[in-house]
Amino acid sequence: MLAARLRPAATQFGKFIVPLRARYSTEQSYEHIKVSSPRPGVGLVEINRPKALNALFTPLILELNSAMKAFDKDSTIGAMVLTGSHKAFAAGADIKEMSTKDFADAYGDDFIESWSDLPNTIKKPVISAVNGHALGGGCELAMMCDVLYCSEKANFGQPEIKLGVIPGAGGSQRLTKAIGKSRAMELILTGKNFSGRDAFDWGLAARVFSTPEECVDGALDTAEAIAGYSRIAVKAAKEVVNKSQDLGIREGVEFERRVFHGLFGSEDQKIGMKAFAEKKKAEWKHR
Repeated sequence: MLAARLRPAATQFGKFIVPLRARYSTEQSYEHIKVSSPRPGVGLVEINRPKALNALFTPLILELNSAMKAFDKDSTIGAMVLTGSHKAFAAGADIKEMSTKDFADAYGDDFIESWSDLPNTIKKPVISAVNGHALGGGCELAMMCDVLYCSEKANFGQPEIKLGVIPGAGGSQRLTKAIGKSRAMELILTGKNFSGRDAFDWGLAARVFSTPEECVDGALDTAEAIAGYSRIAVKAAKEVVNKSQDLGIREGVEFERRVFHGLFGSEDQKIGMKAFAEKKKAEWKHR
């Protein structure tokens, strides 16, 4: 469990106008993000680089990876929410960090490879709550999360073509799988932005909200609900849904069935089914 050492941080969203629970903060202090636990079982990470509209650069990404991995290892946390500010979830990658690099720098140092830690290493569900700008790397970061929520006026886009490059952190792949080739191709080739309402209508966002406050509260509500279930079952559910993106339907169903069978070896399967039969609330042991 992470230690409570920093003073509680206040948040601007919704009903959380008072300081968040002091229980949670990490032993490590962060410069570019805020970390808290405003709900039981929920870890909240807020990107906090307001002067740069939360533009992403390596030091911020490394902090984000550190905080997410800490939550992932914490047995008291069952799900996470990643958000920014009302103005910007993340207004792209920091051009200052990229503009002086040449091919040897970018390729030799595996530039932005560290951005892949979120989808590749985090096992617990992560919900992105997107308000304001989510452009370039910001759009990619939002799509790396397991569930994407946004407000109607969120501003998404992959404008890299305007800089003489292309998306480099999965934008062309995840956007295409989410909204289809033709629409994704148009957006990436033109650099056009699209709204939160568009993101929902096209299937990129799971839910859209009228205000930023409602968006973050909605994400926290969902994360809290997920955190209330068996950690073993939640981890398995995330794994099989993600596998559906890589496997054909036959292979995917076979994989799902094997994981389903495996859960019959868990204590939580017995607890859950017994509680259902007795019309009681399950008291999960998470094993």
